Amino acid sequence: MQQMTEHRQGMAQRVIQSAEILQMNTQELTAYLKQQELENPLVDLEDVREETTSASRQQRRLEWLNSADEQNRVYYREEYEEEQEREAWNVLVEEDGGLPEYVLSQLSPFLQNKKEEEILYFMAYSLDSRGYLTESLHSLAERFAMEEADMARYLYLLQSAEPAGVGARNLSECLLLQLDRLSGDTSVARRIVMECLELLGENQLAKIGQILGISPEEVKENCRLVQSLNPKPGSGFSDRENLRYIQPDVTVVKFEEYFQVIINDSSYPGIVINSYYSHLLEEDVPEETKEYIRNKSGQAEWLIQCIEHRKDTLTTVTKAMVEWQHLFFENGPGYRQVMSLEDIAGKTGLHVSTIGQAIRDKYIQCTWGIFPMNYFFPRPASATEETEKDSSGQIKEQIRKIIEAEDKRKPMSDQKIMDQLVAAGFRISRRTVAKYRTELGFAEASGRKKMDS
Repeated sequence: MQQMTEHRQGMAQRVIQSAEILQMNTQELTAYLKQQELENPLVDLEDVREETTSASRQQRRLEWLNSADEQNRVYYREEYEEEQEREAWNVLVEEDGGLPEYVLSQLSPFLQNKKEEEILYFMAYSLDSRGYLTESLHSLAERFAMEEADMARYLYLLQSAEPAGVGARNLSECLLLQLDRLSGDTSVARRIVMECLELLGENQLAKIGQILGISPEEVKENCRLVQSLNPKPGSGFSDRENLRYIQPDVTVVKFEEYFQVIINDSSYPGIVINSYYSHLLEEDVPEETKEYIRNKSGQAEWLIQCIEHRKDTLTTVTKAMVEWQHLFFENGPGYRQVMSLEDIAGKTGLHVSTIGQAIRDKYIQCTWGIFPMNYFFPRPASATEETEKDSSGQIKEQIRKIIEAEDKRKPMSDQKIMDQLVAAGFRISRRTVAKYRTELGFAEASGRKKMDS
C-alpha cells in the first residue's frame, strides 16, 4: 500500500513538473535547467552559445532559408548571430537594451575590424525614436574620412537589420525598405510611396488612380498594402533604462504559399545524460548507489520528455493560431481576428487550461514584429470588469464594433465614436478614443473611407 501511494505521489509530481515547464518562457526555462543541472548529477547542459555544432546547425538552417525565401533570412540569422555576438563585440546583450543594441547584435557577424564596428556603432546610436537615421550620408562620410559611396555600403548594412525600415532617412525610404522584403509584385505600391504618399494620407484614392493610370481595385489593394507598413519601426523600443530585452519563444516564417512555425529551442541549453554515472550501473558499486543513479536517471529522462512535450504543445498551439489568424500574419496588426482559447481548443483537441499554460508569458516573432502570444487572445472580462464600464478592454471592443458597423462611405470621427460610447454609459475622452483606435489598428476617419465600386 505504501509503495502504491509513493508511486502515485511520484506520478503527481511528474504531472506538476510537466505543467510547470510548459508554462515557462525561454528565459525561465534556461534558469530552470541550470538549477536542475546543480541538483541532478546526471543532467549535463549543452550551452547553445558555446556549442559549435549548434552554431553550424543554425548556419545550415540559415542557408536553407536563404535559398527558399530571401524575405525571411533575418529571423533565423538572429539565432546564428547570438552565438557569435560575445566574441564579435566583446559585450553582452543584456536584459536592458534599446534599438541600437538590438540592431548591433544582428550586424556584428558581418563586421571585419574595429573600424567597421566604430562606424556601425555610431550609426546605430544615431537612430531616433522612430528608427530613422538622423545623420546624413555626407556628414557620416566626413566624420570617418571616406567617400560617400563607401559609406553607402554601411548604410545598406544598417538598413538590412530588423525591424524592417530601420535606418531610413525619411518616411518614403522607410516604407520602400519594407516593401523590398515582401514577396510578389510591389511595383504599384512603390509608385504610390514615391509619387502619391501625400495623396494617400489624404485618402484621395481616385486621384491616385488617375495619376498612376490604374483601376480603383488596384488602388485600394495597393494603398491597403502601404497602410499595413510600419512608418515608425523603432517605436516598439523603449529607452535603454526602461526596456526589457525580449527573446521570442516562437518564430512564424512567411513563405509564398504557407507559414512555417519554428520553436526557438536553440535559445536554451540542450540536455544530455552524464555518461560517467550511467556507466557506474555496470560497475561493482553498492546497490544503494545504483538505486540513486537509476532514480536520478529517471528524473533526467522525464525532464527531457517534459521539454519535448513543451515544444510539441507550443508548436501545435501556434500552428492553430496562425491558421486562425492567417489574415494578421499575411497583412499585419490591422487584420487581427477575434479568437478565444476555446477556439484553439476546438482546433487542437487540447484542454483550454493547457493552451493557457502554453501561451503564458511567451512571445511570437513574425514579419510584423514581436508580440506576446496572449495579444491574440483578448482577456475575457471578469465579474468586476463587467460592472465597470470604463474597462479599457470593453471600450476597445465597443470601438471595434462601432467602426466595423459604420458606413464606410462616411466613416465616423473620433468625436462621434466618443459620443456613442458616452451615450452607452462609458466614461471616455476623444483623445482616449483616438489612442484605443490606433492600438486596434484602425486609421482615422479619412483613412477608413472607402470608394464605391
